[in-house]
Amino acid sequence: MQEKLEIGQIVNTFGIKGEIKISPFTDDIRRFDDLEYVYVRTKKETKLYKVENVKYHKNMVLMKLEAINTLEQAEMLRNAFLEVDREHAVPLKEGTYFIADLIGLDVYTDEEKLLGKVEDIYNTGANDIYVVKDELGKQILLPGTKEVIKRVDLEKEKIIVHLIPGLI
Repeated sequence: MQEKLEIGQIVNTFGIKGEIKISPFTDDIRRFDDLEYVYVRTKKETKLYKVENVKYHKNMVLMKLEAINTLEQAEMLRNAFLEVDREHAVPLKEGTYFIADLIGLDVYTDEEKLLGKVEDIYNTGANDIYVVKDELGKQILLPGTKEVIKRVDLEKEKIIVHLIPGLI
């Protein structure tokens, strides 16, 4: 399991005093209220920052980080990812999982046929979509519903799905 979990991506700056605009990767956007520190991971490095202030605007998070005080400094962080230590992650409800823990798991049908590995998971608003890629590179898109996703077994690193008619 990964030690750090991504909670958002810096998509822009906000204002002239070094604030950043973040696209959150969490179901509960208010989880940012409790952050004292975040890691900012750029292509070159990962650096720990103290969180000074958090606000919200149109489903985006506006954040002020200590030592980022100008528009130019904030601009250098554009496209970087925000991470937290797993131990500081928000506890999940029963039957829910961190996307980072699902990526790479083998996906089997309830008839024991291997479909491939989870390559990505994205949210459409209605539900998550699991992107499963087989060994030939073919992608299968599976809705993250109870009718399709039957069991997730992190210890055995596999997901069992039920293919409803017309799904693939």
